Amino acid sequence: MEYNFREIEKKWQQRWVENKTYRVTEDESKKKFYVLNMFPYPSGAGLHVGHPLGYIASDIYARYKRLQGFNVLNPMGYDAYGLPAEQYAIQTGQHPAITTVNNINRYREQLDKIGFCFDWDREVRTCEPGYYHWTQWAFQQMFNSFYCNTCSSAQPISKLIEHFAQKGTEGLDVACSEELSFTAGEWNAKSEKEQQEILMNYRIAYLGETMVNWCPQLGTVLANDEVVDGVSERGGFPVVQKKMRQWCLRVSAYAQRLLEGLDTVDWTDSLKETQRNWIGRSEGTEVQFKVKDSDIEFTIFTTRADTMFGVTFMVLAPESELVAQLTTPEQKEEVDAYLDRTKKRTERERIADRRVTGVFSGSYAVNPFTGDAVPVWISDYVLAGYGTGAIMAVPAHDSRDYAFAKHFNLPIVPLVEGCDVSEESFDAKEGIVCNSPRKDVTPYCDLSLNGLTIKEAIAATKEYVKAHNLGRVKVNYRLRDAIFSRQRYWGEPFPVYYKDGMP
Repeated sequence: MEYNFREIEKKWQQRWVENKTYRVTEDESKKKFYVLNMFPYPSGAGLHVGHPLGYIASDIYARYKRLQGFNVLNPMGYDAYGLPAEQYAIQTGQHPAITTVNNINRYREQLDKIGFCFDWDREVRTCEPGYYHWTQWAFQQMFNSFYCNTCSSAQPISKLIEHFAQKGTEGLDVACSEELSFTAGEWNAKSEKEQQEILMNYRIAYLGETMVNWCPQLGTVLANDEVVDGVSERGGFPVVQKKMRQWCLRVSAYAQRLLEGLDTVDWTDSLKETQRNWIGRSEGTEVQFKVKDSDIEFTIFTTRADTMFGVTFMVLAPESELVAQLTTPEQKEEVDAYLDRTKKRTERERIADRRVTGVFSGSYAVNPFTGDAVPVWISDYVLAGYGTGAIMAVPAHDSRDYAFAKHFNLPIVPLVEGCDVSEESFDAKEGIVCNSPRKDVTPYCDLSLNGLTIKEAIAATKEYVKAHNLGRVKVNYRLRDAIFSRQRYWGEPFPVYYKDGMP
């Protein structure tokens, strides 16, 4: 007997609709179970194969849990804001609200034909005020909060204002973009606009200058996965790295809590380890370097303070503000050409690509441990968003520094007894320290690490840096603040207005 799937499926799907088979109401007698799919973006083409691939799997699971007696919530919705609808509107003259609803209707028709057990009474459309009312509410909570390190939680911004009015920044331990110092008198004397600018340094939702993927033709910022080989995935237009004022979320303030929270979630060990690497906690030292024949100083962060005697060059991220300050007139043309090439590459491409590129700035920094004047280079293997956007390069004990030194014929000074750096760097954190201080330079400081283990040398160097005001001991995280203002006409509006240029 032929299986007439068209009639059979149509009959039962109609029965499910009439009987509201998958409608979920609160039922205290059953255990709750929530199955959540990633909502599709409703484009004109309709579903693609990746949608049902995931939805069928979760649908099977939802049915399985329902048969086990759980009260299963399995909703569906649409991630309905975005660039495609806006670009389609520009091309055709149709309002995005019209094309988006048409696309949603097409998706719904296709989803119903597959026969999923979704509770459509719970449907969400992100472009409707009833939904984004709540994202705006969440934004307001974050805008009106700061993160207190002492109590490890967000607090009302009014508390910070009160502290400033009474004590200035004295005794403050809070997350911020940059360390500020002022008295209560100085705060109270500032104008409203000046006070708002200071508060922006502490808000959890704040305006900040960040590097973004900017596409001039599309007139918008793009996510990394919307850029392929330096052009936009949609339209194939050139994309450049550009520093722009963006709305940011101070996610970095929560890094330690996120790390500790991994111990309490039911995930696999491998997934937890991936998350730990993403958060990237590292304990290290910030050290000040002076620029030779200049009043300029800059800070680097290192987890290996014991390698200070092996620094043979410095590297700046191409986006660093120091590039303009340290580039000499003789090197300007070459540096500008390099920066122009780098602008076309996303951070993801730069991290993945192991090719060695760089350009000499023309300036030298003074190693505070040896007195050596070491050349300052610019290279795209250093990223502005991690640490300070400047590194001290120790090619004997770091693989990327080693490749750079070999390529540009820069000195390589080993600092561990018996290590062979003729073919590759010695990256292990075990061994006995040597060449610290080096015999080829006049001792510049009275610290000798020779004969110590690497672990002992790191601890001794940290103490020396603190005692001699060369920097400070610090915990760093790879996790960066999120930017979330790929804002455009067809996108959820930020609930702010501006007064004197401040939100």
